[in-house]
Amino acid sequence: METATTFDSLFRLSGPSQADIDSFHNDGYIAYPDVLTDDAREGLIEEITQRFEPARRYIEALNNGDEQQRAYFVRPWNERREYSDRLIDDAFITALIRATIGDAYHFCHSALNIAPRGIGPIPYHQDHHHWKHENPVNLAERDRYYVQILYYPNGFTLGDRNLKVIPGSHRVAPTQEATPERMLAGDFDAEAGQKLAEKRLALPPGSMVYIDARIFHGVEAKPIDSPQGYRIFNIDIFKEAGPPHRYTQAIPDEWVERATPERKKLFIREAYTEGCWNG
Repeated sequence: METATTFDSLFRLSGPSQADIDSFHNDGYIAYPDVLTDDAREGLIEEITQRFEPARRYIEALNNGDEQQRAYFVRPWNERREYSDRLIDDAFITALIRATIGDAYHFCHSALNIAPRGIGPIPYHQDHHHWKHENPVNLAERDRYYVQILYYPNGFTLGDRNLKVIPGSHRVAPTQEATPERMLAGDFDAEAGQKLAEKRLALPPGSMVYIDARIFHGVEAKPIDSPQGYRIFNIDIFKEAGPPHRYTQAIPDEWVERATPERKKLFIREAYTEGCWNG
């Protein structure tokens, strides 16, 4: 791996390679195994499991043998500390976003998920929310970028809450007929310009995946006898400048007050509110 050019970066890379950029546009995602530095990985895990009280209590219950019927989930995840906060505009993240979608983008929202043993799968889906709402604003915005940065501080193995994707599915027009089942059956290979097939990922601790939210992706179940007690997943979403998406969050005042001028450019935008698309 290329060594980061700044001592302040949380990542082992200073920016994407041309192969990474090509993968994003052609396949709809880039997988970065073990890309967080050891300090960043360990610091992020500590923040989430020990210093974020709701998650700490959830994990404590797991460790005490209490069965959890649902994964822990919070959106937006605003109670961020040093490492998670720095993820928003780390030099590597900024270079990656600018190289793939350009300079005109905003921070949309974030979420935190902790998946325990026995939790079920998440079926194939897309997260480009403007595709899901028949509104003039959305129809005009469907071709704008909406990117998700998926962080896996403690990683995952095949068959154990692993991510799966259909590379190239982001290149298929979002019609009712374009289902993941039909894509995997080969019905849209010509439109995608490639053979559409499932790709199951396995990633070590400290990994991340950068995706175009138009790509179909899903998550497999976590076995009840998994050797990993829980899989940690946090996500940051960025959108190309424009109207808000379904989950574009209101930015906390304290985030704006302490932000640098460059970071404020990510935060100063309209948040989603009921009826905002009808103006």
